[in-house]
Amino acid sequence: MADFIEMGGHGLYVWLAYGIALAIVVLNLVQPLRQTRQFLNQQARRARREKGLS
Repeated sequence: MADFIEMGGHGLYVWLAYGIALAIVVLNLVQPLRQTRQFLNQQARRARREKGLS
């Protein structure tokens, strides 16, 4: 198992590359969801504000 993690002396590079790639994938999944939620909240606030004015 230690040989697998060490990967012939290149383990640090390989695992960092996997970690960075995973972080990018997670951000690419989470960020649009956060932006959509923020947009919907803004639109709901705007609709409530406009409803109160009429």
